[in-house]
Amino acid sequence: MSQQRDHWNSNLGFVLAATGSAIGLGNLWKFPFITWENNGGAFVLVYLVCIAAVGLPIMMAELLIGRRSQKSAVGALKAVAGPAWGVVGGWGVICAFILLSYYTVIAGWSIYYFARTMEWTFGGFPSGLATGDLFNEQVSNAGLQLALSLSFSVGTVAVVYFGVSKGIERIARLFLPILFGILLLLLVSALRMDGAGEALSFIFRPNFAELEPDSVLEALGHSFFTLSLGMCAMITYGSYIARHHSIVKASAMIVVLDTVIALVATIIMFSVIFSVAGMSEQVGGSTVGMLFISLPELFYSEVPFGVVLGPLFYVLVALAALTSTISLLEVVVSYVIDERGIARNRATFLCGGAIFVFTIFAALSFTGTPVLATMELFAEKVGWFSTADHFVSNWMLPTGGLAITLAAGWFISRKVSEGELVDGNQPRWFHYPTWRFFIRFVAPIAVASIIIAVLFGVDFS
Repeated sequence: MSQQRDHWNSNLGFVLAATGSAIGLGNLWKFPFITWENNGGAFVLVYLVCIAAVGLPIMMAELLIGRRSQKSAVGALKAVAGPAWGVVGGWGVICAFILLSYYTVIAGWSIYYFARTMEWTFGGFPSGLATGDLFNEQVSNAGLQLALSLSFSVGTVAVVYFGVSKGIERIARLFLPILFGILLLLLVSALRMDGAGEALSFIFRPNFAELEPDSVLEALGHSFFTLSLGMCAMITYGSYIARHHSIVKASAMIVVLDTVIALVATIIMFSVIFSVAGMSEQVGGSTVGMLFISLPELFYSEVPFGVVLGPLFYVLVALAALTSTISLLEVVVSYVIDERGIARNRATFLCGGAIFVFTIFAALSFTGTPVLATMELFAEKVGWFSTADHFVSNWMLPTGGLAITLAAGWFISRKVSEGELVDGNQPRWFHYPTWRFFIRFVAPIAVASIIIAVLFGVDFS
């Protein structure tokens, strides 16, 4: 049964929704972590170059494929690049399915820490509380993990159930300004800390003597992953864009907003790190260390107005995660609607339920559950959660992204791509031949280098 396709009500609504998809936990914890690990300055500059040279061209490519076809991932690539390319769309749908199944677990942690920080704000931070032990206790509690993950899954399903204009766009219009506002409050507070100047110097003063070859690969990899590329999320969102909206302008706005938010989050984190004696030694353990172990206590001991900003910070984390989980579920749901002819309400429940089965596996992999906690398909990646994360980050996203860049650059006609990008609404700075050069040569080589690096043992998860 053919169903009328929904569309974004406005370009702003689309930009906010797509920015929400790109903004996620990677902006709030992974980018600050890898910036710290790669000595700041020069790494950040390389990252910005990679965003412009690789991330932006691929973003435009995915959006133009979606809008041209007005179909979800599989149908879009079939229609625009050729029947065989539907396999790539299917790969993207599976990628979104798996990624959402374990991402929801991390997202659920934000609910737990919001509740705890609210408790500490009104009751005081407990003397002698070891936040590392607190984190380990909550992730090893099977009932709690399932409840938190289920809560986040229900919230995600509820938004996608109402569709693009009445669900996803409305939530983006409401939540993204709140997210920006909270981030601004945190930034103002962070810049008042003693270590703010040192933090800014660390982030923005490049020292290329400290830049390692692996750091360039890390910057390249994250510039690709941070924009929700390679899993057909932007193809799906692009399929709801009206003809009179400029893909080029929207892509530029999404990339700029995502990058600014990652940098602001890094300034906030590093201002705390450089203001607290001994803090720098605690950062290098893992990406979760700062976000869920060190920061909770620091809000109540070091951060100005921390009793207010503590709960707000975990609202920020939850909103960033929710806007990402919504886009991931929409990739799967839109496929089922388009390819199976199932109504949105039923498709949303079916997909949400199927994904949550695998969310259970991810949640229980932290609790000592046999097999789920001990399986090891990849070296040093123990448990279902780590295995799924490694497979998606190192294999599914790069291979899917490479295929999409090849499709856009070599198998979609110049007439089609130029017609979508050069539509009379594009900004003056956009030069189609330059985009075509980058999508045909620079982006494929860059993404292929990520895959080659994985083959030689580099880990992007």
